[in-house]
Amino acid sequence: MWPVIASQISEAINTEFSIAERTPLSGGEINQAFRISDGQHHFFVKLNDRTNVDMFRAEWTGLEHLLNSQTLKIPRPICCGTTMSSSFLVLEYLKLGPAEEQDWHMLGRQLAHLHMGCTQPMYGWDEDNFIGTTVQPNAWHKKWATFFAEQRIGWQLQLLEDKGIHFGDIEELTGAIKNRLAGHQPKACLLHGDLWRGNLGFCERQGVLFDPASYFGDREADIAMTELFGQFPRVFYQGYDAVWPREEGYRERREIYNLYHLLNHVNLFGQAYLEQTKALLLKIIAS
Repeated sequence: MWPVIASQISEAINTEFSIAERTPLSGGEINQAFRISDGQHHFFVKLNDRTNVDMFRAEWTGLEHLLNSQTLKIPRPICCGTTMSSSFLVLEYLKLGPAEEQDWHMLGRQLAHLHMGCTQPMYGWDEDNFIGTTVQPNAWHKKWATFFAEQRIGWQLQLLEDKGIHFGDIEELTGAIKNRLAGHQPKACLLHGDLWRGNLGFCERQGVLFDPASYFGDREADIAMTELFGQFPRVFYQGYDAVWPREEGYRERREIYNLYHLLNHVNLFGQAYLEQTKALLLKIIAS
């Protein structure tokens, strides 16, 4: 396996690369991760089953879009493919370190510039991708309420229904979400799509984003997720709002956007998130 990966790296960087050092890295729940080096070049490698190569290809596409925005520091994708038994994604290796308040403030500003500078007329993506290991459908829509209600909330509810986890009548619940978002037609911005603390770090005091689940949607969906599993530092939001303040009604929409991620956590991890997700859904429907 490793000779195949080294060969693909050599071809990608147009320089002979031979692995002299291979260090396992911790932190991921889905993939195996390694730092590899020949003493001069250093790369980050993610491994999974051979059948999951589409997940890595989708991640590659998201990273390229974010990198091309020239607004944030993003690990550069090097190569992606399969061996006899595994799929792999090779990225530029960035050594992560500590951050100070001003670094978080700058990250907020940079995220706002990403959202401002990368927009298009419709909501979606050119292909379906993944949120964790869950397929994320992205068919293009003109109306945000329809896109989010059907392809985010409705999709997750149907996946759960197929597993025997019942939240209620899917058509009724999807319709209720659509009604809550009716009239909200934000710019379709390039999103990271899975923006929590585990998917960012700091390299030489610069914010780095990775592991995207990108699509074009409401910028507030990115901001909302930063508040789901413990808020980012307050200065991050001050930096964001200094460039592009959040709109009235954000707090109500935040609950809807984070419902998507909680439903996905029930799909991925089961009962641990079930009661929290049911409580949030009832709160949204009752509001």
